[in-house]
Amino acid sequence: MNPSTDDLAPAGTGRARAAKRRPAPAKRAIDRLDGLLSGAVKTGLWVWVAMLVVLTVWVVVTSLKTNGEVFTDPFGLPKSPQWRNYRLAWSVSGFGQAAFSSVTVVAASALLTMVIATPAAYVLARVNRRSADRVITYFAIGMGIPAQALVVPFFLMSNDLSTFMTEWVTGWWDDRISLALIYVVLSLPFTVYLLTMYFRSLPTEIEEAAAVDGAGPTRTFVEIMVPLARHGLVTALVLNIVALWNETLFVLIVVGDPQQRTLPAALLELYNTMQYTSNWGGLFAGIVILVMPMILLYLWAGRRIVQAMTQGAIK
Repeated sequence: MNPSTDDLAPAGTGRARAAKRRPAPAKRAIDRLDGLLSGAVKTGLWVWVAMLVVLTVWVVVTSLKTNGEVFTDPFGLPKSPQWRNYRLAWSVSGFGQAAFSSVTVVAASALLTMVIATPAAYVLARVNRRSADRVITYFAIGMGIPAQALVVPFFLMSNDLSTFMTEWVTGWWDDRISLALIYVVLSLPFTVYLLTMYFRSLPTEIEEAAAVDGAGPTRTFVEIMVPLARHGLVTALVLNIVALWNETLFVLIVVGDPQQRTLPAALLELYNTMQYTSNWGGLFAGIVILVMPMILLYLWAGRRIVQAMTQGAIK
């Protein structure tokens, strides 16, 4: 029986190899610290999620209470669900008209943003020039400009546009159109940047194969790349809808007619009248009307959003 190489090696050599295989104390300490930090972050996120779920359930339950139950039993269940709170919020407080304005303005703004941003992002993702990277940097900088810094310019431009259209073109103007255009301008930097990163994560071999088959750039983009990037497009669309649905500042500044304002502004107006009406159940019902559509939208598109954000970050 022939002795193995390890048997013939000096004893010191085996101990040296074992020492190399064992992690250093500093590395073990770092790994242990990473594990503790990861566990703490996960625990904190789950606690945060639990708090949000509890708060949402509490708001829904409170929206079904009478004014007296809101104060006497704030954490209990309603004795008799007051569904009329939703009817009062919808009709008396003007949430019906506000919901129509919100859906119209947000849908038009989000769709127009996608129509403009999708081809722009595709071109920036596929053009191999230094100028393309510079343009992408400008869009990234645009994401960091606070909305408060744009209040005065947008207010002046919306007034000038309304005056021009009323006196020289159509004879009328709806401030919600100006609001939709402002929303498009505010949404474009983030949307173009996100979609550019997503298109860069897609393989170029598919476009090369389409070119070999005789497809032009426009056909390749419309029939191949847009369906292939559907998860990224859905992500950008949903994030824009959520952001615009909850926007209040520019609604109060641009839209002068209270009957044309969106749901966040209507909810704020309802809160301002609470000192006269004391309709707390209707106020919580209005909060549910405002928040619940976005929660349902996230439940439907949550997996697509995570998949698109992950795929866009890999590249």
